[in-house]
Amino acid sequence: MKPCAHVSELPRPEPEPKDPTCPQCRAAGTDPVQLRLCLSCGYVACCESSPDQHAVEHFEATGHPVMRSFEPGETWRWCYLDQRLT
Repeated sequence: MKPCAHVSELPRPEPEPKDPTCPQCRAAGTDPVQLRLCLSCGYVACCESSPDQHAVEHFEATGHPVMRSFEPGETWRWCYLDQRLT
């Protein structure tokens, strides 16, 4: 699979995670579903399967285009701008 153009614009090396879990879920006392890591800033958030969809909220607030799975053993990335795995 060829990466989208937005992947080439990401900082190198990959940013360090700012938190080991979704801070918004933790503050609300809920359990996050499938964590994501923002590859622009290192923000950790829950995915679209979580009730509050904090990863989408982070993208909408910042415009940071690419998140990767923050789950053990998963390495895929999602580009919100191109709406595809990359």
